[in-house]
Amino acid sequence: MNTALVTNDAVVLGLLATILGGVFYANNHPAFKKFFTYVPALLLCYFIPSLLNTFGIVDGDASKIYHVASRYLLPACLVLLLLNLDLKAILNLGPKAGVMFLTGTIGIVIGGPIALLIMSAIFPEMIGVDGPNAIWRGMTTVAGSWIGGGANQAAMKEIYEVGGDIFSSMVTVDIVVANLWMAVLLVMAGRAKQIDDASGADTSAIDALRIKAEAYHAANDKMPVVKDLMYIVAVGFAATGVGHVIADNLTPYMIENFPTLGDYSLHSKFFWLVISCTIIGFILSFTRARQLESVGASKVGTAYLYILIASIGLHMDVSKIVESPKFFILGGIWMLVHASLMLGMAKLIKAPLFFMAVGSQANVGGAASAPVVASAFHPALAPVGVLLAVCGYLLGTIAAVLCGTILMRIAV
Repeated sequence: MNTALVTNDAVVLGLLATILGGVFYANNHPAFKKFFTYVPALLLCYFIPSLLNTFGIVDGDASKIYHVASRYLLPACLVLLLLNLDLKAILNLGPKAGVMFLTGTIGIVIGGPIALLIMSAIFPEMIGVDGPNAIWRGMTTVAGSWIGGGANQAAMKEIYEVGGDIFSSMVTVDIVVANLWMAVLLVMAGRAKQIDDASGADTSAIDALRIKAEAYHAANDKMPVVKDLMYIVAVGFAATGVGHVIADNLTPYMIENFPTLGDYSLHSKFFWLVISCTIIGFILSFTRARQLESVGASKVGTAYLYILIASIGLHMDVSKIVESPKFFILGGIWMLVHASLMLGMAKLIKAPLFFMAVGSQANVGGAASAPVVASAFHPALAPVGVLLAVCGYLLGTIAAVLCGTILMRIAV
């Protein structure tokens, strides 16, 4: 039963829109200039909504805002962000982006077992037992979520027959720890230049992509009229509609004809929705639809993205940390292994902070938040986050099964 102070989703949406408007107003007000030098506006756009959930003003789990944002606004956002995709420039970024993404995957695969070994030294009852609610089984669902996303998490729950009690606890760990790590990445994004200068990272390819995008906008941007905005809305939501049609028909076909592929997220409608809209956006980037960027396609897509960000924050309840502290310590150690490996590899190959942050979030957050972190560096870099997130979906279940196998060997 929803016991929150606000239960009407229309009111919830109004609150989220007011918060977003307030953050942007403050971000452009001289009085708050120093504050936003250290605290990115993007961070507040999802941290403040989390307070609504934490203090019982809104029940994030009961609200349907995230479902609407992720199923309707996110696909449209992906299409609109990809319209201006410069594939050649992205390929010129070199192999470091791929290396950092795979390093992030490895960090999740080995981080879980390392965290379980460390915690079992303090709490021996964490290992040596089995059953549906064994901790190692619950951890496999976190591995699926942190490498691919919700579809991969659901696949792990079925593969390892995870009990409801441990699954509920691990979902909370997943949400809180992943969002706290995202907050860290957003703070780091605000100081990217200083961090890259200190590490000696070569940011020339990223700078070239950013400068090229800025030059394009300087030469082609024009004031949009209602007709232009309606074209943008039409392309975004028409593509979303096509994506839903594909997902609605392809998912049952895959379930009926390829039952074993459910272990690889291919029975998930959301998986096919994201893949379909990504492909549609990619194809449209080679057509006249690309010209919509000059009248603000990516800006409209970014507005959708900010609503999604606020709805993500609405699911975080920081007070949950004190209810099951050992589970959150376990998740914290796990994420620390992932982060340490990412930072270590970035330093070793002198990769820019952008590659580290987006490579990490493409694993941990997937399509819902990888573009968020990428756009925190520059809106033109959002497509990199989209493409890496798709890789996370494709790799997620395979890598999570590997992690689950190691966890089982340790625990049982």
